[in-house]
Amino acid sequence: MRIGFAAPVSGPWATPDTAVHVARSAEDLGYDSLWTYQRVLGAADDSWGEANRGVHDPLVTLSFLAAHTTRIRLGVAVLVMPLHTPAVLAKQLTTLDLLSGGRLDVGLGNGWAAEEYAAAGVTTTGLGRRADDFLACLRALWAEEPVVEHDGPFYRVPPSRFAPGPAQSPHPPLLLGGSAPAALRRAGRLCDGWIASSKATPAAIRDAIAVVRDSAEQAGRDPAALRFVCRAPVRLRPRPAPDQPLFTGTADKIRADLAGLADTGLTEIFVDPNFDPGIGSPDAPADEAASRVDLLLRELAPTTW
Repeated sequence: MRIGFAAPVSGPWATPDTAVHVARSAEDLGYDSLWTYQRVLGAADDSWGEANRGVHDPLVTLSFLAAHTTRIRLGVAVLVMPLHTPAVLAKQLTTLDLLSGGRLDVGLGNGWAAEEYAAAGVTTTGLGRRADDFLACLRALWAEEPVVEHDGPFYRVPPSRFAPGPAQSPHPPLLLGGSAPAALRRAGRLCDGWIASSKATPAAIRDAIAVVRDSAEQAGRDPAALRFVCRAPVRLRPRPAPDQPLFTGTADKIRADLAGLADTGLTEIFVDPNFDPGIGSPDAPADEAASRVDLLLRELAPTTW
């Protein structure tokens, strides 16, 4: 499995200087990728967790970090499709792919926050069909044709030109999130891979990957070409304790937890400290959060496995 790391997007460690430091350190230490996530709003009662109280924009963050790195891939897991229009998002993604030298990986999902749907002026009706149309519209815009167009049930692009095209051909890899059977089949049928929920058990991940692969094969696509990515919301602790959850504990314990996912079919895991309250909470001490992340970067670097 490839090993990635999350960029600072939540809490006191999400500063420009720390973001650059983390990105460059991850690149130097051999991590394969750097990841962000999207959260436009936070819950009024803070019920979505500490890491979701205040989150930077994922694409702006990746654009900033693209200018400070040269090798590491840049991913988002995930962008919430109903909050975007395909044409505007395609322009943003294309520009980021070009400016980063073709290093962008695009995770897409339907999201789950009713407040964000309301703020974007969309309903939860037909989210599956909307996702199908969103993906089709993106692909139409990225078609290598002088004139592109798309006329779907939710999105329409009249005959027009979309230029320039992305650095990666035919477009940046599209990875779909979601755990519902329809989402898994959609990932296999239409996308370049699938992003697992960080809360899924190894058995659930294994079963979901089988569904994605089967769907790809039924669509006449090569299942072996698909990528399977999972976030590991790590919480590094100085000493072991009874009944510590997955990805929580000493560096040895976290490495063992990560290695335990190797036989699920995952191709990539990225370590994400944003969800550690001692790092990603707005109330976490900034200096302590930065030092904990530095330790985490070194202890879980791919060369230590």
